[in-house]
Amino acid sequence: MIENNPRNVSSGFEMLLEEVEAEIDFFTRIGSRAFESRDFCKVDEARTQAEKVTAFRDKVATLRKEWDAISGTETEEDEETRAERRNLGRLRKGLRTPEAAYYQPILKALIELGGSAKMQAVLDKVHKAMRPILKDVDHEPLASDPDMPRWRNSAQWARNTMRQDGLLKADSPHGTWEISDAGRAHMERHA
Repeated sequence: MIENNPRNVSSGFEMLLEEVEAEIDFFTRIGSRAFESRDFCKVDEARTQAEKVTAFRDKVATLRKEWDAISGTETEEDEETRAERRNLGRLRKGLRTPEAAYYQPILKALIELGGSAKMQAVLDKVHKAMRPILKDVDHEPLASDPDMPRWRNSAQWARNTMRQDGLLKADSPHGTWEISDAGRAHMERHA
């Protein structure tokens, strides 16, 4: 293991977030099945658990950001850093593309789409933009949802974090993603 590498901790956060997201998907699936069978008590239990795990996930994401600020670790990786991480045999095989890597492509897609768009339109542009950097594991389906590729799930979680950070509007209609003034300013600073 490489000593004193703050990226080790950042990678650990990414792996933890992926596992926690899988748990959220698990409770969502249980709730969906319970709803189909009209077992509303079980629906409420699954919803409550999913809410608790989602709150935990948000805390972990906040801690990851705090760590990145303390360690000076950039949340967006350049090509050299990405290549370095790929060559580190100590990382679990198939480690996904970090959530933060989706921020710029999401903001750029929204600007290209006039500031707001339906989720599918945004994700189509994000996928096209990120295709060169997505890893093989990013294209694999989630264990909890065989129809959901991991990259799409990560992009949706990125959107959630971006909303909390004020980069996207929190009051957009359901299914619509909308850039905020802070998101536009972020893009200008990182252009």
